[in-house]
Amino acid sequence: MQTFAFNRASSAEQAVHLGSASQTSQQGATVRFIAGGTTLTDLMKLGVEQPQHLIDINHLPLAQVISTDAGLKVGALVRNSDLAQHPLVKSEYAALSEALLSGASAQLRNMATTGGNLLQRTRCTYFRDNHSACNKREPGSGCAAIGGMNRTLAIFGTSEHCIATNPSDMNVALTALEAQVHIRGNSGERVVPIGDFFLLPGDTPNLENVLQPGDLVTDIALPAPMAGARSGYLKLRDRASYEFALASAAVVLQVEGGRVRHARVALGGVGTRPWRSLEAEQALIGAPASAATWQVAAEAAVKGAKAQSENGFKIELAKRCVAQALANVAALS
Repeated sequence: MQTFAFNRASSAEQAVHLGSASQTSQQGATVRFIAGGTTLTDLMKLGVEQPQHLIDINHLPLAQVISTDAGLKVGALVRNSDLAQHPLVKSEYAALSEALLSGASAQLRNMATTGGNLLQRTRCTYFRDNHSACNKREPGSGCAAIGGMNRTLAIFGTSEHCIATNPSDMNVALTALEAQVHIRGNSGERVVPIGDFFLLPGDTPNLENVLQPGDLVTDIALPAPMAGARSGYLKLRDRASYEFALASAAVVLQVEGGRVRHARVALGGVGTRPWRSLEAEQALIGAPASAATWQVAAEAAVKGAKAQSENGFKIELAKRCVAQALANVAALS
C-alpha cells in the first residue's frame, strides 16, 4: 500500500473543499472520502485504489434516520446494521432491510455505511487483479472477463469494454423503492434519482456514477410508501451467507381487488448497474395477482439479456428469482 495524506473533516463544507483537490473523475481520483472503509481499504491493499489523500468523514452529522411527511431520510453515515434494524425500515421498506441483512457479514454491516454501500465497486476478479486487463481499473487495457471467467458477471447493460456487475444488494432495493441521492458539491446541493445515479459502462467503464470531484453523498431519501403496498427482496447465491448474488430481485407491489395496481421490479447480480425492469412492471400493472402473471413478468424481466461464455444460466435464474419474489410479496398483501 502506498503512502497517503490523511485529514479528518469537521463539516460537509470542509470535506467538499478538501475533496475538490482531485482534478480527475471520482473513479481513479487522487482524493477519497473514507467512513467504514470496508471496501476502500481492501482495494488499497490490492493496489486497485491508490488515493494520495484520504478524508475521514466519520465525524460529520450524517448518521441519522429521519422520518418526514415525504418519507424517510437516511444519512450517508448510517451503518448498514442500524438501517436494516430500524423499525420504520423493517415495517415500511422491508425490501431495504432484507437486502441489507442478506449482504456481507454482521461484523461488516456494523462498519459499512449507507454512502459506502451506494458506491461499492465491482467484485469482478479481473478488476481486483492488477495483472489482468480491466478497462474499469485501467482505461484502454481491455476486458479480460469477456471470454474469460465470467460466470458471476452481468447479462444486462454490458458493452464490449466491460461486463462487471454492480455488487450491492442495497442498491437493488433502493432502485425498486425509487430512492433519491442527495449530493453536496462545489456548486451546491443537488438531488439525483437513483435511476440516474449509476452510469452504464459504454466506452468509459471507469466512470461508474454521476459524482464529480469533491462531491459528497450526504443522504438518501426514500419516498413515503404507497398505501397498501408491500415490498421484499430475494437473493440467490452459491451459498447461504457472506456471498454476492448470482441473481436477486427487489419488488414493490400494491394489490387491490385481486389485481396489481402498482409495481416496481429491480434485479441485482445480473446488471452492470442495479437493473430496473420497466418491462416486468408493465406486464404486472392491471394484471391479476396470480402465479401466471408472475411468470409473464419474469419472462419480461429478462428481455434483452445478453449472456457471456459462462453465465447463460443467469437468464433462467433471474426469471425464477423474479417470479418467486413477486409471489412472496403478493402473499403479504
